[in-house]
Amino acid sequence: MAPPMREHATFPRRAGGLSRRSLLAGAAALGALGAAGCSRVAAEGTVEGGDLLERLKDSGTVKIGIASEIPFGYINDEGEPDGQAPAIAKVIFRELGIENVIPVPVEFSALIPGLKAQLFDVVSAGMFLNPDRCAQVLFADPDYLMLDSLIVPAGNPEGLGTDPDMDPYRQIAEQGLRLATGQAYAEIAYAEDAGISNLLILPDQVAGLEAVQQGRVDAFAGTNVTVKTAVEGNNRVEATEPFQPTLAGEPAYGAGGFAFRLSEQNFRDAFNEELHKLKDSGELLEIVAPYGFTEAEMTDMTREDLCP
Repeated sequence: MAPPMREHATFPRRAGGLSRRSLLAGAAALGALGAAGCSRVAAEGTVEGGDLLERLKDSGTVKIGIASEIPFGYINDEGEPDGQAPAIAKVIFRELGIENVIPVPVEFSALIPGLKAQLFDVVSAGMFLNPDRCAQVLFADPDYLMLDSLIVPAGNPEGLGTDPDMDPYRQIAEQGLRLATGQAYAEIAYAEDAGISNLLILPDQVAGLEAVQQGRVDAFAGTNVTVKTAVEGNNRVEATEPFQPTLAGEPAYGAGGFAFRLSEQNFRDAFNEELHKLKDSGELLEIVAPYGFTEAEMTDMTREDLCP
């Protein structure tokens, strides 16, 4: 979730006048500064306890990697980190004694490389847990579980997702339709598994919405909440009913969470403990509800369920 051709979208992004280019330039600058004072990096694949949490407590500041994707993580009109994942992060880090949360926006595909390179301290972007990612980073337990949906032209002329017995991805493949999805999105694997060969990879759902509006593709695939947020107030497109994607004939669970470096298990464990307090009290749903999340997206799945 090779870089695609960049699209310049007109869909409102609530980014407060900061251009995507300037945000990425700022991320590069922050990365350069962070790299100058970085600590020793553990050998690739090695899990260690780490002392990052204590250092962050001392400094009072944590840097979070986001992908400028509504509703998961973005910069709001005040220039502050906002969205489902940053909202959770602010509450948990405050409980851990860290008051300041600094966003570092990068492309989604750069989140794990950026984390490894110590450009930021944690990935806070609603990233799906899957075996490939689990081999590279330490995930907290997922904080949501979500179905997929499609952005389609108003009226859904191809009837995508209307047959409960037909996987929409396979329907697209069988009808020879054109599908787009986001850079590094899990939906790429779902589409390829269904046999879709003419898949267009775009930066994000904003570019995807524009591609559907322009008729360059028949649909754009993303998570249910992402798609619903993108089409809100737009009468030229609509969202299909949510559906469960599959991979190799099995349900592909879209469960997302926070990611930490392999060298910082202590940090991950402390974060995870606070996350479960929010789950048990019901406060987690209160935190994420303003971003379109409901009881249906809450989950008791653990990282062990998704990281074999």
